[in-house]
Amino acid sequence: MEDQDPEVQQVDALIVGGGPVGLITAIQLSFYPELTISIIEKHPKSIQDTYGRAITLFPRTSEMLDQLNLADDLAQQCFACRKTVNYDKDGKEVQGRGWAFMENMGDTTWNFALVLRQKFQEDIFRKRLRELGGELEGEKELVGLQVLDEVESDGYKVKAVVRDCVTGMERIVRCKYLIGADGGRSFVRGALDIPFDGSTTEDKWVRIDGIIETDMPKCRGYGAIESPTHGNVLWVALDHGATRIGFAFTAERQKAYPEFNEEAAIAEAIASVKPFKLEFKQVDWFTVYSVGQRIARNFFVKGCVFLVGDACHTHSSGAAQGMNTGIHDAVNLGWKLSLILRRVAHPSLLETYENERRPNVQKLIDYDKDISRLMTMQLPEDWQGDPNADPNQTLGVVLQEASMFTSGLSIAFDSNILNVEGSAGALLVSPGQRGPDVKLQKPGTFEITRLHKETPNVAKFYIVVFAGDPEKTALPLKSLSEAISCSKFFPKADLIISWLTISAKIGPSAFELLGVTPVGKVFYDPEQTAHVRYGVDVTRGAVVVLRPDGWIATITEFGSKAVRELEDYFEKFIMVE
Repeated sequence: MEDQDPEVQQVDALIVGGGPVGLITAIQLSFYPELTISIIEKHPKSIQDTYGRAITLFPRTSEMLDQLNLADDLAQQCFACRKTVNYDKDGKEVQGRGWAFMENMGDTTWNFALVLRQKFQEDIFRKRLRELGGELEGEKELVGLQVLDEVESDGYKVKAVVRDCVTGMERIVRCKYLIGADGGRSFVRGALDIPFDGSTTEDKWVRIDGIIETDMPKCRGYGAIESPTHGNVLWVALDHGATRIGFAFTAERQKAYPEFNEEAAIAEAIASVKPFKLEFKQVDWFTVYSVGQRIARNFFVKGCVFLVGDACHTHSSGAAQGMNTGIHDAVNLGWKLSLILRRVAHPSLLETYENERRPNVQKLIDYDKDISRLMTMQLPEDWQGDPNADPNQTLGVVLQEASMFTSGLSIAFDSNILNVEGSAGALLVSPGQRGPDVKLQKPGTFEITRLHKETPNVAKFYIVVFAGDPEKTALPLKSLSEAISCSKFFPKADLIISWLTISAKIGPSAFELLGVTPVGKVFYDPEQTAHVRYGVDVTRGAVVVLRPDGWIATITEFGSKAVRELEDYFEKFIMVE
């Protein structure tokens, strides 16, 4: 049989595309060495390593990367942007417009825009993948794809043909799952005839990065210049002392350039930032591209092929969401696929990937349509306000209204098998919402830590016991502890479920403080900020289940009944023997 042919490579998952989205997916699957993963990229690394492309990570993305142990390395090299500025056409500062919302991104340690060019991000991600035993195969292109319907659902259903771009040699790869992270012109999407709904406008934008000199007063931050000729001009302080300038390139201005080269990009950048002066000491990268919004009809097809990142959605760079959205895709999918490949979760869990991600992507695309028009000095197509409204002022309002979504902190999922309303009902947080990061203290040293640091994304669920004030919750805490010790389910699920206990009081001994053997690691919340942020009454307590990706799964009341409720929750999709 073909599966036994020594020239046919068999892997659990083949990832097509070696950008940040593909790499983040590969990293998550590589946490478990028993899984076999292959990741390919058709472009040579010399091209992939050029400057430019995506630059900005918003707080929720940074939080997710923090839980993957990647964010600290990114922060070492980034420009941490907490300041914004907006100038009108005369160079006068205007408050409250443009990117002003970025100065108030709270409720997170990562309360800033992490600006780091994609080249440097990919270096960090590839290094981490190598540390986990993986390796990106460059100059390898997917040229054939077939899903074998006759193969059973847990078999190697996908037959892929991979070509070496240097030698021209082809090989066959059989995989259980294939992830298309191969960009806006996705071969995977095309090969499976997945419709890519939407449109591309005639509007063109330019982006140029480099080392510059300028007389603009506030030039090291996230800025906007309301240009009468180039729309709402983007100005971003980049890593390593560089700067990005982005602007609309109108049809009228395009006529002046038979060829749009580096010289033309510099000339237009200088014109776009008037009345300020601008001189390029070095150009790292530039591009001109058409603006459009498209979304794949399906993100998951035939039970074994996924689309992530630009392969399933494209939009303008106006709201700086491209890579953020793709990383949300990768993180949402990665842990789920890991559980299925390790045979500890039911394959139906994978259906939640499209159900959770596609509505949020559609919301972004609808919002991006308005943003991209406003940045080119046009009011939104469905605008019902004053027809003479100032697009720059309207842009500031739209960006502010969408600030929590842009930051990623309000991205939430509807109820499904993972997000279930529990007996505690909705507190200040609800199932399907992000689990807030909160400060905690470790026993003994009282060292400060954070909940996200103690709940890394290694494809494990975390049951967080908010124990409240142990003097007031002693009886339900004791009954909860006894019920856990009698459970037949949780001892068998210890590889995919971990426990934490958070006490609203502090003491020299966690055992004596709680009055029972602690459940999992214990942390102190002496100022009760964690309990308050989650809305937990310290006289009653509660049990909060966090998904591996940090979203809230369910919340139960405190006490012995919580254990049966938790067992019922997990048994719907977790498979343990």
